Amino acid sequence: MKFTDGFWQLRPGVTPLYAAEAYDLEARENSLVVSAPTKVIKTRGDTLNRAVLTVTLSAPLPNIVGVKVEHFQGGLPQFGFELVGAEQGHGEVCVTDDRGTLTSGALTATVTKGAPFSLEFAAAGRVLTASGEKSLAHVELSDDAQVTSGIVGNARAASTVHGGGHPSVSGQHGLGHPRTYMQAQLSLGVGELVYGLGERFGPVVKNGQVVDIWNADGGTSSEQAYKNVPFYLTNRGYGVFVNHPGHVSYEIGSESVERVQFSVPGEALEYFLIYGDTPKEILERYTALTGRPAHVPAWSYGLWLTTSFTTNYDEETVNGFIDGMAERDLPLSVFHFDCFWMREFNWSDFEWDARVFPDPTGMLQRLHDKNLHICVWINPYIAQRSALFAEGVSLGYLVKRPDGGVWQWDLWQAGMALVDFTNPAATEWYKSKLRVLLDQGVDAFKTDFGERIPLEVDYFDGSSPERMHNYYTHLYNKAVFEVLEEARGKGDAVLFARSATAGGQQLPVHWGGDSTSTYESMAETLRGGLSLAFSGFGFWSHDIGGFEGTPDAGVFKRWTAFGLLSSHSRLHGSDSYRVPWAFDEEAVDVARVFTKLKLSLMPYLYAAGLSASASGVPVLRPTQLEFPDDRGAAYLDAQYLLGADLLVAPVFTADGSVTFYLPAGTWTNYFTGDTVAGGGWRTEQHGFLTVPLYVREGAVLPIGARSDRPDYDYLDELTLAIYPGGASGAESVRTVTVTNPDGGSAQFTVSRSSTQVRVVSDSAKPWHIKVVENGQIISAANGEAVFTL
Repeated sequence: MKFTDGFWQLRPGVTPLYAAEAYDLEARENSLVVSAPTKVIKTRGDTLNRAVLTVTLSAPLPNIVGVKVEHFQGGLPQFGFELVGAEQGHGEVCVTDDRGTLTSGALTATVTKGAPFSLEFAAAGRVLTASGEKSLAHVELSDDAQVTSGIVGNARAASTVHGGGHPSVSGQHGLGHPRTYMQAQLSLGVGELVYGLGERFGPVVKNGQVVDIWNADGGTSSEQAYKNVPFYLTNRGYGVFVNHPGHVSYEIGSESVERVQFSVPGEALEYFLIYGDTPKEILERYTALTGRPAHVPAWSYGLWLTTSFTTNYDEETVNGFIDGMAERDLPLSVFHFDCFWMREFNWSDFEWDARVFPDPTGMLQRLHDKNLHICVWINPYIAQRSALFAEGVSLGYLVKRPDGGVWQWDLWQAGMALVDFTNPAATEWYKSKLRVLLDQGVDAFKTDFGERIPLEVDYFDGSSPERMHNYYTHLYNKAVFEVLEEARGKGDAVLFARSATAGGQQLPVHWGGDSTSTYESMAETLRGGLSLAFSGFGFWSHDIGGFEGTPDAGVFKRWTAFGLLSSHSRLHGSDSYRVPWAFDEEAVDVARVFTKLKLSLMPYLYAAGLSASASGVPVLRPTQLEFPDDRGAAYLDAQYLLGADLLVAPVFTADGSVTFYLPAGTWTNYFTGDTVAGGGWRTEQHGFLTVPLYVREGAVLPIGARSDRPDYDYLDELTLAIYPGGASGAESVRTVTVTNPDGGSAQFTVSRSSTQVRVVSDSAKPWHIKVVENGQIISAANGEAVFTL
C-alpha cells in the first residue's frame, strides 16, 4: 500500500507518525524494549501530546530476531500464525550508553540510541539490512485519504481507495475503512533480489512488484494468488516473515526503490528476520519456526488420473479410463473423483450421487483391487440444498453474520454457507462426515477452494474476520489432514490442496490451481511453483495439460513431461478428459516414458521428499536455491532442479526449441550420457520423448529396478548411477542413503579418484553400480565394489 507521493510528499489524507529516535533502551530477560517517540525529544514539553512507538526485539530461535512495533497496546488480543517451533530463552541482550543489541546465534540486531532511529541487522561481519529514518511508522488515514491498494473486492487491481478502503470478499461484504496501519521498511541493497511471498505467477524476482497477501480465486494468469505467504528471502543472506495472517501489503522497491515496505491494518506489526548463509539455511530456519512439511506416502508420487470437472462420468467411465491405462502400459497410482461424485447443488453433503454411483463402497473396493488409491474432491462450503445445511444451522456450526443469521451467498453453490472451523465442535462435526468416506475406502482428499472468505461475519471464537480471510484455509486443511492421519497414520496422509498461507506447508500436497491449456500458462504455473518453493512448501503439483480448455496434442505432451518431472503428477481438466489417448498415440508414448522414468527414480525422489520433511528444503527447487552464488542463475524462472542433482528445463514451445542455463560444472545429459560444460546458456531442440534433463557434477543417483509403481522395495536390485566430475584429482566421498517406504534403509559410500570408484554399503539386498562415463555395470551382493576408470 502506497502512502507517499514521490520522495517528498504524502498522499492526500495520510498522516504518518514515524519513529524519530530511540529514546529509551530497556534490557529485559531475552528481549530488548525500545521507546521510539515520533518526534526527537529536545525538551520536556516535547514529551506531551506525542505518540510513542514501542519496539520489542526478541528471539524465538537461534539466528532469528523478532521485531514487534506497537502503537496502542490496549486493544483486543489478535491471533498470529502458529509458531510451532518457537522456544523460550533465546536472545542475549546488551545495553550500553549509546546502543542496545540482541544477539541470536550469529545474528545481531542493533538499535542505536538517539536520532535518527536506526535498527540494523548484521551477521558474519556484514550488515544484512536495516531500518533507518522514516522506516517504522504508525499511519493514520482521514476519511478522504487516497492511498493505492492492490485489492478491490474479491479481485485486485491497482486503484485509488478512498478512506483507506479495506479489502472485501465482494462488493457487498466489507469491513468498513481501517483508519490506522503499521508500516515497516527494510533497506534493499544494490543487486539485492527478493524471492517468495507465496505462489505468485509473475516473475520469480519480486523487485519492483506490489504484492498483497490476500487469498483469492483468480486462476494462474492474474496477479492474484491462492497461496499467499507473508515471507520473503533475498540473495543477501536473510528472510523476513511478517506474523500477520490477514492483509499484508508489500511494496518491493515499488514505492521507495531503496526499500522493501510492508504494512498491516491496526495498531501493531510483528516480523521475524531470519539469517542464513545460504537460501537453504534460511528455509530450514523459517520452517523450523512455522512448521516442516509432513512426510507423504510413496504411493502419492505416482501418476494421478481424474474424472475431470464438468465432464460426464460414472463407474463404467471410470473403469474405462483405468483399464485403458493398464492396456497401454501406463502405470497409475491414484484415481480422483472430482466434484460431481456428489449431486449437483448439494456440495458439500459428502454423499455419493446414487444415480451414477449406486454402490460406492463396492466400487471403491473394486478399484482398490486394481492396486489404486482413491481421492475425492471436497470443499468447506455447505450448499443450502445439502442435508448438512439445516443440520449445521441448528447446531450453530456455520459462520454467522453480525446480526446472528448464517452468512450465505450464491457464488459457486446456491445459498452456500461456510463451516466455522474456529468452533471445535463444528470442526469435529465436519471431520465426522469425512470419516464415513474413509470407512468406505477413500484414501485422500482434494481440499479445493477456501479463498473466498467474507469479512462481514462473526466467528465462534471472536477471531478477526480480516485475519481469518487468509487463515481460514489453514484451519480447513488442518482439519482434513488430521482426519487422514487419524485413519491412515502419520506418513500416509496426503491432501491435494489449492489454497494456503504460512504454515500450510505442514499439510501437503498443494497444486497450482486453475491454469489454461497453453504454453504460456504452463510457464506461469512453473513460476508459481518456484515462488511457492521459496516460501517453504516442499511438495507441489499442477494440472497436466492445463485446466481450462482442451490443450492441443503438443501442449499436452510437453506438459506431461513437465508434470511427471514434478514431485506430484496429476492428469486433470475442466470440461474435457485428460487420458493420453484422447490426444494422439504419441501422447500415450510420452506418458509411458515419463511415468516409468519417474517411477525408476523413486529411490532418489523419495529421499528428496524425506529431506523436505526433515529440513524444509523443497523437492522442486529454484535454481537459485542450489546455486545462490551464480549470478547467471539469479533471474531464472523457466527451469528448476528436481532434488539436488537433476536439472529440468521444460519445453514451452511448439517447435521444441528450449534455451536454458547450466551453472558452472560438468553436466551429463540423463538420456544420452553426453557431458557438457556449464557456466552458460544452451539452446537445444527436443522431440516429445525428451526434455533437457541434466545430472549435476559428481552426482550419485539411486535408481530403482521397477517402473510399474512408486511404492516398492527400492533396495532390491538398486543401481547406483555415478556421474562424472567433482574429483579434480583428489578423492571425493559421497554418502547416499536409500530409504524404503516401509522405513528400512541402507547407506552407500562412494569414493572416487581419477582412476577408481569404490562403493561400500551395508545393504543386504543385491545392488549394482553404473559409472556413466562408460556405462558399465558391476553387480555386488553387499560389501564393496571397485570400478577402475
